[in-house]
Amino acid sequence: MKCAECGTKACGLRQFDKAPDFCPMKWDYGPQHAGREGLSDPKLREFALNAARTESAGYCRWTRLEETMEFAIRCGYKRLGVAFCSGLREEAAKLVRILKDNNFEVYSAICCCGGVQKEEIGLKDEEKVRPGNDEVMCNPIGQAHVLAKMETEFNVVVGLCVGHDSLFLMNSKAPATVLVAKDRVLAHNPVGAIYASHSYYRLKVGSHKRQD
Repeated sequence: MKCAECGTKACGLRQFDKAPDFCPMKWDYGPQHAGREGLSDPKLREFALNAARTESAGYCRWTRLEETMEFAIRCGYKRLGVAFCSGLREEAAKLVRILKDNNFEVYSAICCCGGVQKEEIGLKDEEKVRPGNDEVMCNPIGQAHVLAKMETEFNVVVGLCVGHDSLFLMNSKAPATVLVAKDRVLAHNPVGAIYASHSYYRLKVGSHKRQD
């Protein structure tokens, strides 16, 4: 699978005869089968249909926030959950006000809800952000739990750390989307590092080595 290295767009144009040899459409019809079989579920099919309609209605015109609200409206969701990082409290508060102004019922859960110490998961003092201090760990599973208790219908992730966002999405009872991807260095615009990877960030991400 090398889709990111393919420049033909054969799949989107349904011109599979022009696809490179590594294209799965040449040797595996699983993606087509999985997509069609998965969407045979009426709920998933409606979900996908609403996503497609939201895309076409606001393409290159709506912000992601507008798309999120429009999608929720099309799906008939009224009870929204906001799972946010403590470092984005102000942004989360403003988001909640915007959602409420648009007639949504909103419940929010901060990342450190539950107040669990980092030592409980085996973190050493020298591994903390601020060694020598008490630090409460992020608790994305707890966030998912309390929002499930609120019976939210759609959850919005705001700035959870890498990995923590994964844990939330894995444990969220309701479907979820990411509104803000955290990147403190780039003002929460992580794609900036990719855009600048040939220049300023070449020495940073270009020489990045996996930490084993």
